Order: sequence, then structure tokens, then C-alpha cells
Amino acid sequence: MPSKQKILIVDDDENIAELISLYLIKECYETKIVHDGESALQAFPAFLPDLILLDLMLPGIDGYQVCRELRKDTSVPIIMLSAKGEVFDKVLGLELGADDYIIKPFDSKELVARVKAVLRRTVTSAPAVLDSQQGQYVEYPDLVVNLTNYSVVCMGRSVEMPPKELELLYFLASSPNQVFTREQLLDHIWGYEYAGDTRTVDVHIKRLREKLEEHPAWQLSTVWGIGYKFEVRR
Repeated sequence: MPSKQKILIVDDDENIAELISLYLIKECYETKIVHDGESALQAFPAFLPDLILLDLMLPGIDGYQVCRELRKDTSVPIIMLSAKGEVFDKVLGLELGADDYIIKPFDSKELVARVKAVLRRTVTSAPAVLDSQQGQYVEYPDLVVNLTNYSVVCMGRSVEMPPKELELLYFLASSPNQVFTREQLLDHIWGYEYAGDTRTVDVHIKRLREKLEEHPAWQLSTVWGIGYKFEVRR
């Protein structure tokens, strides 16, 4: 029997944390609750969650700093929870490495659906170096993006990235030199039900460019006033 996927819930509101835990346990997830940022950083290596639900307004170390610290060593999916609904707060969370951002108060069904969606895109057992001859992948000089095991190898090294970043890179690289608008990319990667801002795409492109070294054969190009493309130089 497969083991349950584990979710770390980080929220200083005990009632909300317990309620979230009940929703997820009902869906057969294993949960652990902590109420502050320091406890979250301590619990992570022991619990090794498959996903983290992270409130932003925490005592001591806030959610932004927790996310920043975790991203130094792991690409575990992080969904931020916050009463702050401004675009600035969402973009900041995504720039720090969050995979999704849910505004409080939220519907329990939406929360569970987003958790499932993020986990579906995550393969925790992906090897550090992939076998590019197996699975669904695209390959260019010094770059292999494998959607089957969610792995990226660039310039001979494994590159860690959250699921949404990898899916965006794979989607663009699967259609070289084709231009996609931000709205099209939101629809394909985040789904039509995603209520996010198109700047979400800009944030993920920026992070991809930071992780991938410049290459003479290909690059992620901006098409001003339209969107982005994976440009392949002939």
C-alpha cells in the first residue's frame, strides 16, 4: 500500500490550521501542524513533507522568510496562504519561490483542489540525472527538460525548479520559436480557473532565466507587447 503524501501546515491561527488539517486528512493526506516560522524550519527535515501550506503572517520569522530559507535547499512545493490580496504580495511570494498563492478566507474545496493540482505536478522520486531516452521530454544542445520525471539538465548539471517553472519551460520548448501571450501561458500552465495576474508569468520567466545559463543555440525571449517564446537559433 503506497504511503500517504505528507503536508506541513504552517499557520499561527490554531482553528484555521486544525480545519485545514481535517480537510486534508479526509482526503487521505498525512498532516503536521506548526504555528510559527522557526518551528516550520525545524519540522521540515524531520517530517519531509511533499507540500507546505505556509501562512505569511507568522510570529517571529514570517512566511516570506521561511519560503526564502527553504528555497536555499529544497524545491518542495509551497502554497502561500494570506489575507493579503494585493498583486504586490502575490508577486513577491512567487518571486521567492512559492508555487501558488491562496487568499483567505478560502473555500475548503478550492484549497484541496489546489493542493491536489500542485502535487500532481510533483514527482518526489525524480533522479538527479535523468535518462533522456525515456519519457516525455524535449532536448536541445546542453538542455534536456523531462516532463515525465520533472527533471531538467542544463550544461551537464541537474537544475532544481518548482513544478510550475518546469512546466512553463517544457511548454515553451515544445513549440520552438512560437510566440505565446501571457494569457495563453496562464491558461495552459495554471488552468482556466486560475484567478492570478498575468505578471505571474513574468515572475516565472525571470526565475527560469536566472537558473538557465545563456546558450548560443537557444534562449527564452521576450516578444514585446505580446509575450514569450523559446527561441532556437538556426
